[in-house]
Amino acid sequence: MISIAIDGPSGAGKSTLAKRLAKQLGYIYVDTGAMYRAIGLYALQHGIDVKNETAVQATLADICIGLKHEDDGQHVYLNKKDVSDAIREEKVGMAASAVSAHPTVRAYLLEAQRGMAMAADVLMDGRDIGTVVLPDATVKIFLTASSKARAQRRYKELCEKGQTIDFDTVLADIEQRDYNDTHRAAAPLKQAEDAILVDTSDLNFEESFEKLLDLIKTHAK
Repeated sequence: MISIAIDGPSGAGKSTLAKRLAKQLGYIYVDTGAMYRAIGLYALQHGIDVKNETAVQATLADICIGLKHEDDGQHVYLNKKDVSDAIREEKVGMAASAVSAHPTVRAYLLEAQRGMAMAADVLMDGRDIGTVVLPDATVKIFLTASSKARAQRRYKELCEKGQTIDFDTVLADIEQRDYNDTHRAAAPLKQAEDAILVDTSDLNFEESFEKLLDLIKTHAK
């Protein structure tokens, strides 16, 4: 089986690019970030302290996460309820960053993610795919961009969805998540030694897509 690992910081465009790349290549897309966001959302909905590992761990048995590919793209289900839009809120992103720092949460999802890669050709994106989840991935890419560029993209996305938020808040959240992801004890965000670095600060979506597609076709042999 062929496995493509795309890692990188929040707002680098991993999920959007990965979805289109997977569709173009005919691979199964696995959005690991959505899985952590679903757990973060559940914790918020039930008033659980996302920084308390013991409290979060106690909820895992009550959580069922489903990824379903439908005509309009991938949908995420939390206990059979479609939460595809709810998990994209900024507060849920911060909660996801917190719960993903817990080793018990990462272990809970790791087995499922590896199982997907053993069953089909997959394109998986996240924070530690190339370093921990799929250390033997066929192709590893570390996708990044400046914090300002990522904040601008996120701000535009939120405004288009009708959310009212100021740019400085979005930038602060991006920088905080970067710090959280790179400083956590469990599987911190870092570039795998054999990963290809791609900086999209000065690239638009189409340019980024073509660059990644070319890299994958070149190296996935």
